[in-house]
Amino acid sequence: MSQRDRGRRTFLRALLGGAAAAPFAGALGHRPALAAGPSGRAKRLIVFYFPDGVAGRSQDGEGSLWEARSEGGGIRLSEQLQPLAGIEDRCVFVNGMSMGRADEGSHPGGAKKLLTNKDGGFGMSVDQFLASTVGGGSPFRHLYLGAMATLNGASGDKFVSYPSAGVTAAPEDDPRRAFGRLFEGGVTVRPGDGPDPEAEAARRRTRSVLDASLADLNALRARLGTLEKSKLDLHLESLREVERRIAGVEMPPPAEAPSCDDPTLAYDVPEEQRFEPGMFPAILRAQTDLMVTAMACGLTQVGVLQGSHHTSELIMSRFMGAEMYDPGFDMRSHQASHYGARHDRSNRLFVDFLAQRRWWVSQFRYLLEELEARPEGDGTMLDHSLVLFCTEVSDGNTHSHQDMPFILAGGGGGCVSGGRVLETGGRRHGDLLAAICTAMGEPVGGWGDGSGEVLPGLLS
Repeated sequence: MSQRDRGRRTFLRALLGGAAAAPFAGALGHRPALAAGPSGRAKRLIVFYFPDGVAGRSQDGEGSLWEARSEGGGIRLSEQLQPLAGIEDRCVFVNGMSMGRADEGSHPGGAKKLLTNKDGGFGMSVDQFLASTVGGGSPFRHLYLGAMATLNGASGDKFVSYPSAGVTAAPEDDPRRAFGRLFEGGVTVRPGDGPDPEAEAARRRTRSVLDASLADLNALRARLGTLEKSKLDLHLESLREVERRIAGVEMPPPAEAPSCDDPTLAYDVPEEQRFEPGMFPAILRAQTDLMVTAMACGLTQVGVLQGSHHTSELIMSRFMGAEMYDPGFDMRSHQASHYGARHDRSNRLFVDFLAQRRWWVSQFRYLLEELEARPEGDGTMLDHSLVLFCTEVSDGNTHSHQDMPFILAGGGGGCVSGGRVLETGGRRHGDLLAAICTAMGEPVGGWGDGSGEVLPGLLS
């Protein structure tokens, strides 16, 4: 069998491995998969990390401007959480969790403990544990995608996923490279803008992973009923949209084509463009789409999306269309997080920090909406997923590790009910991580330091 044929068959198996495609399994001669009804356990976990905390309890003791509150039978969202208006019923707002006192007052200390609940990061992170258990049978047991997370040579404690004690994994920052790894034959990125004949030939051969498999897919369609055909078409169109988005954000063309005779210019121009702050929203969007598509196609069950990294120099004022957009003033994430001792609305740092936090919440909403839009079994992908939204410190200025801003979204296969505020009273956040493990079908008695049980009140 040729490499091309192996690639096509691998792609088809991955495409048809998603729960929404279970009816196709019989047509391919495999044992049919069971429909994904309420199971009491989550099918997948996505961790969405954003950097530099929120506007929490201030240095002068003013109350947190992050936390949601139960009010009149509903939920009152804070101004930073307003982008979640209308989908509160899909979220559990977890208030009052502690990451302990060790290394408190630092971004790195928080990043090390965030998913490990181990001081100094001296333990496996919960995503890696679940990747080795729940995700062990997936083509990709763990998918770690970033958006400018490795910018400026970031490494080590800038990352949040720990395969083993004190050892971090590095996210894949390039959407096209990630796509190529996930879907065999995908286009890879090469330095240079010049008309490299070898690269152009490769692009023509692999213009679309889907096109390489159309003969097989068309043969399959002929054997499916109307409903099954529509589901397959939805998968195909979703993948095409991911390809289009990724192609659009890889490297926008320069104003003037650089000389191909100058290797420095041919290499540097695209790299500079790919890491331009203004490109960040499009890159994060592409990585989000890729994460959802990989999950939908059954390629992975455990993933981490990392937006930038702690102490981020990301210039968020260059995000065109965002409320903090100001091309004449560079406002960095970490810079804005040090807004001062008070919640002072006459202070531009503070005002921009609030706007930046709302932007991150809006990106979280987009992820949830994409999962909600995908049918799965008798519900949606979001019904069968857990999505953890988190950052490494609570207040960006104080660097506190108390009252951490966690949101857990999704139905978890029926074991998590949203539309709630859960007050935890200072419990270690390892209890939350233990609850996630339990919801994923891997019950543990606690997770990390100072954690002795599953977080009470979270699981149904």
